[in-house]
Amino acid sequence: MSDRPVPEAASSRHPLEPAAADAIRAYAAKTRESADQLAAVLEDVAENGLPAVDACTPWEDLREAHLARLTAQRPAVA
Repeated sequence: MSDRPVPEAASSRHPLEPAAADAIRAYAAKTRESADQLAAVLEDVAENGLPAVDACTPWEDLREAHLARLTAQRPAVA
């Protein structure tokens, strides 16, 4: 964020529809939850170090599992 004052034209805000505001709040909550999970992992690594290589899942397996989840969510095009 900048310390410069906001120009008068940019300071006027337009209210959102209640459904749009709720969707933005839901997205913010999901983003905050994801950030909290990442912060917890990073704090664990800082506290305990990196896990052993044999205890980790290869990124290729994680990628394939994620792609399979995405495919299952999206109906196939005929």
